[in-house]
Amino acid sequence: MKRYLFTLFVLFSFIAVNAQKKDLLNLRIDARADFQQDFVGDDKVSANSGFKGKYIMLRMDGNFTENFSYSYRQRLNKTHLDQTFFDATDWLHLSYTYKSWSVSAGKQIVAIGGYEYDRAPIDIYFGSVYWNNISCYQFGASLSYTTKEGNDKFLFQFSESPFRRNVANVANKEMYAYNLMWYGSHNWFNSIYSLNMIEYLPGSFISYITLGNKFNFGKFSFEFDAMSRATDRHVFFGKNLSLIGELSWRPKECVNIFAKVTYDVNKSGDNSDYCVADGTELTRVGAGIEYFPIKAIRLHAQGYYGWGVSGHSPFSEQTFFSLGATWRMNLL
Repeated sequence: MKRYLFTLFVLFSFIAVNAQKKDLLNLRIDARADFQQDFVGDDKVSANSGFKGKYIMLRMDGNFTENFSYSYRQRLNKTHLDQTFFDATDWLHLSYTYKSWSVSAGKQIVAIGGYEYDRAPIDIYFGSVYWNNISCYQFGASLSYTTKEGNDKFLFQFSESPFRRNVANVANKEMYAYNLMWYGSHNWFNSIYSLNMIEYLPGSFISYITLGNKFNFGKFSFEFDAMSRATDRHVFFGKNLSLIGELSWRPKECVNIFAKVTYDVNKSGDNSDYCVADGTELTRVGAGIEYFPIKAIRLHAQGYYGWGVSGHSPFSEQTFFSLGATWRMNLL
C-alpha cells in the first residue's frame, strides 16, 4: 500500500507540473464492476457469483518529442506474483518513430494475432480457453514498418516467453518468443495475422499460426480468429487449435448487440501446450448487449453456455451470465 501511495504522489505531482503540456501526458482510469452468476451443471459456483470488481486500470500516454512517445498501463487490482510492481504492469514502453519505421522497447503485449487476443481484457465478457490462460504481457523489443498508404503494418518482436512461470522445476527460466505480425486495414476487410515461435522449455518451442479476420458490412461486423498450435513433437492442423467467431450489430451508435462462439481443442497427446491442455475440447456459445448512455459509460448484459472438457478444470457444462458497468475517466 505504501508503494501505491508513493507512486500516486509522484504521478499527481508530475501531472501538476506538466498539466499544460497536452501532448506530454494523457491520463485515464478505466474500471468495470459486474453482478454475475456461475453454474457448473446444476451447482452454483458461489465463489464466482455475486458482485465482482473486475478491473481498475490506470493508463498514461504521451509524446516527449515528434519522434519519441511512451505508453503505460497499470492494473491496480492485479496480484503481484513475484512481489514486484511490474507484475501488475500490463505495459510500459518507449517508442521511437521515423517516417515509416518504429522501434519500441519495454514491457509490451506479446505479438500474437487474433481479434479476441487483441481486445483489452476489460472489453471481454467471456473468452476462449486460450485467452484465459495466456500470459500476454512481457518485456521485449519490437521493430515495425508501416506502408506509405498506412493500410499495412509489419512487426517483428523479440520478447520474454509467456511460459516462464509455467516451468517451476526448471532452474534456467531464460526463455524467449519470436513473433512476426501483419496488421491489415483494407476497407471492409481487416486482419491481425501472426507467426510465433515461443519457448515452453529452454530450447523447446511451440509454434503458432494465427489468422485474425474482421469483416465490416454497414452496421454489422464479423470477427473470426483461427489459431493452430504445434511443437516439434506433433504436427500442425486439426489436433490443437482454437476458433473464435463474433458477430456484432450496431443499430444505433449507443447500442451494440453481439453473439459469440469459441471452440478450443487439443487432442495432440502432448503436454507442451500450457494454454490449451491436452484432452481439451470445449465450446462456449453466448450473446449480449451493450448500451452507452454517454460515451464514457457502458452498461452490459450477457450470458453464455459452455460444454465439453477442459484439461485445466474438467467439467461437462457451464452456464454463466453477468450484468455490469464500465466507465472510462479521462483525467487529463
